[in-house]
Amino acid sequence: MFDFLDSGQYDVLGAFWVTVQLTLYSAVGSLIWGTVLAGMRVSPVPLMRGFGTAYVNLVRNTPLTVLILGCSLGLSQTLGVTLGGGTFKEIGFRLAVLGFIAYTGTFVCEAIRSGINTVPVGQAEASRALGMSFLQTLTLIVLPQAFRAVVAPLANVLIALTKNTTVAAAIGVAEAALLMKEVVENEPQDLFAVFGVFALGFVLLTLPTGLLLGWVAKRVAVKR
Repeated sequence: MFDFLDSGQYDVLGAFWVTVQLTLYSAVGSLIWGTVLAGMRVSPVPLMRGFGTAYVNLVRNTPLTVLILGCSLGLSQTLGVTLGGGTFKEIGFRLAVLGFIAYTGTFVCEAIRSGINTVPVGQAEASRALGMSFLQTLTLIVLPQAFRAVVAPLANVLIALTKNTTVAAAIGVAEAALLMKEVVENEPQDLFAVFGVFALGFVLLTLPTGLLLGWVAKRVAVKR
C-alpha cells in the first residue's frame, strides 16, 4: 500500500521542504506587510487609512487561487515580471510567495489591529503629550503590547497559510499538493494511502506550530 514511498520515483520529503520554504518566506513577508497595513489603518492620515481599508477589504475577499493565478499570468506572462528568478521553477516559487504575502498580509493586519485596540488609549495620549510622533508612539509604545496580545490569532493565520500553500500547485510550484496529484494519477490503487501520507505530513507541520505558539501566547499574554 505504501510502496510508492520506497519506489524512489517520488521525492515526498523534497516536496514538503518546498512547502516549508513557501510557508516561511510568506510568513515573514506577511508579518512585515501586515504590520505596515495595520499602521496605515490606524494612521491619522486619511489617505493612508483609506488605502489600508480598501486594500484589506479588496484583497481579503478575493479568492487566493485568483491572486496566485493573477501573479503568474498577469505579472509574469503578461508584464514579464520575474522577481529576479532565472528559471520557470524559481519564477513560479517567487510569484507564489508574492501572492501569499499579498493575501495573508490582510489577515495579519486585522489581527494586529485587534491587538492595537487592546492597548489603553491613555498610553498613546500620554506618549503624544511627551512629544512623541505617531510613528514613535506606534512602534515604541503600541505595537510591542499589541503583538503580545495577538500571538494566538497570528498562530491561526500561520496554520492557515501552511495549508494555503497547496494553491501554489495551480501555477506549477513543486510543493506537496502537486506531488500528491502526480502520485494519485500514477498510483490510483493506493489512493487512500496517498491521501493519508500527505494529510499526515501537513498535520506534522501545523500541529507543533499551533502547540508552540499557543504556549508562547500564554507566556507573553498581557495581564490586565
